[in-house]
Amino acid sequence: MLIKVLGSGAGGGFPQWNCNCANCSGLRAGTLAARPRTQSSLAVSDTGEDWLLVNASPDLRAQLESCPALQPARTVRDTAIAAVLIVDAQIDHSTGLMTLREHTRRLPVYCTPSVHSDLTGGYPLISVLEHYCGVDWRPVDAIGRVPFEIPEISGLTMHPIPLPSEAPPYSPRRHNPAEDDTIGIVFIDQSSGRRCLYAPGLGEWTEPLIEEAERADCLMIDGTLWNDTELMEQGAASKTGREMGHLAQSGSNGMLDQLARLRGRKILIHINNTNPILDESSPEHARLVTLGIEVAYDGMEIEL
Repeated sequence: MLIKVLGSGAGGGFPQWNCNCANCSGLRAGTLAARPRTQSSLAVSDTGEDWLLVNASPDLRAQLESCPALQPARTVRDTAIAAVLIVDAQIDHSTGLMTLREHTRRLPVYCTPSVHSDLTGGYPLISVLEHYCGVDWRPVDAIGRVPFEIPEISGLTMHPIPLPSEAPPYSPRRHNPAEDDTIGIVFIDQSSGRRCLYAPGLGEWTEPLIEEAERADCLMIDGTLWNDTELMEQGAASKTGREMGHLAQSGSNGMLDQLARLRGRKILIHINNTNPILDESSPEHARLVTLGIEVAYDGMEIEL
């Protein structure tokens, strides 16, 4: 199994276009030991020929330009993207669908019924694409945890898992999310049996999630915030992380408490621009190193 991190940042990327927090200002000034990050997205493959795009971020065009494997140039109009998998209907995970409108055939899009309802209703990207390349929706049954495969990527099996989080602001379920509004995905290599759990949005640990995390050879998990009140303390927002559907790394029963005891490779992804772990000289980043926890970056490659 091959995994390419196309984008490792949270919504807005890093630096965020209108943000002057210490991180964003320091990165622009060249005084921060950090690297820029686009918004969260992966490409996953079994052979390196055809790829599954996992989330389509607003930065997708730049991400494709930086990843030659996704543009094999076999014909005048070509792509190695065989299908798209959307784990939630948030803007930072779905807006890039519009970038794919010139696709030369109907675009296979895998998502849950709740995500599909938002992407044809409150944020109707899929409806708009019907006037361009068209979309073949492939429903993902996360509530039943039904495994599925992508025909062009036959060496991998995907297992969906519901995650507690918030529905998008434009969703009718905003403060009463459905069980399948946000999901994680376990990618399983059929030949080796190795497993990667991807969960970029997570409001709390559940027993099924803990079970999957304990089995994972690689865990790529929500790294949005260092502490729950981080955005409020920096004057960047009026909500806590939990109110936005993200479990912070620090604090009682935070992300680090759970990750420290897991055997697999542990990688934080979907990192907000305010998070001190972006500063590679910070004590928070040093603590991650001590715990054996990595911070995802754009261009990171993983082979399992």
